[in-house]
Amino acid sequence: MTSSTADERNSRTIHTAACLIIGDEVLGGKTVDTNSAYMAKFCFGLGMPLKRIEVIADDEDEIIEAVRRMSNNYDFVVTSGGIGPTHDDITYQSIAKAFGLKLKVHQEAYERMKKLSKPHPSQPNFSWDEDTPARTAKMRMIELPLDETRDLKKQVIFPHEDLWVPVACINGNVHVLPGVPRLFERLLDGMKPILTPRLSDPEGKGIHRILISTPQAESEVAPYLAELAARVEPKGVKVGSYPRWGKERNTVTLVGRDQDFLESLVAEVEKNVDGRRVTVEGEDDVEETKTAGQ
Repeated sequence: MTSSTADERNSRTIHTAACLIIGDEVLGGKTVDTNSAYMAKFCFGLGMPLKRIEVIADDEDEIIEAVRRMSNNYDFVVTSGGIGPTHDDITYQSIAKAFGLKLKVHQEAYERMKKLSKPHPSQPNFSWDEDTPARTAKMRMIELPLDETRDLKKQVIFPHEDLWVPVACINGNVHVLPGVPRLFERLLDGMKPILTPRLSDPEGKGIHRILISTPQAESEVAPYLAELAARVEPKGVKVGSYPRWGKERNTVTLVGRDQDFLESLVAEVEKNVDGRRVTVEGEDDVEETKTAGQ
């Protein structure tokens, strides 16, 4: 890794994004991953195309391979999980190895941790001034992969003044976030002001989605949707069809950046699929149930 390459990655226009979920507990079924879904909504809202989501184990070789590949292939990469105080939290050390970096205590993160973190009820006598196993464990969370040849402010971000938790940015585009959903969501949202100027649409208008509910089977509307998709693809619009198993109505979607053009298609699509526009899937299921009971 060279400084110029990392700095270029840290500033170039973001055309693609990827998310790497790290954790044995996710793969083992102990924890349900919600961070990837939040990341998808975050990217969709900013108009940032999310191209890949992966879930891998707390395994050094797996992490090294994945972050190297994602850093090379995507403009904006987010990892989730594996940065706590225990022995199985190996994300920082693995990413450090991936890019030939050393782990170093980030002084500002340390000072923020001391000021803003609250002692756990099980540690009423904890002291930052005593070299104890508990203190050593906490320090693991602010030992970050740092490149001393680059500006530290480009490598460590503090999205919120009331949170000590940093977002480490390694190799210019790999952003390391905690797996705790509440923290993951706040930190990701806090990065919007940094990311927005780098979007292909700097105004951050995002991508728009229109849902149309249809009583027709997918096979019935398939010919029309194929023709429509070919016609609107040059305008940057994607046409989708989604079956709703066990329900009477399926969903057709129109997705694109040009909201006015999307709106101009609604009446045509409604007519050709015998459908109606809805805000969320299933909202007209309730209407059908009420009608059936009357």
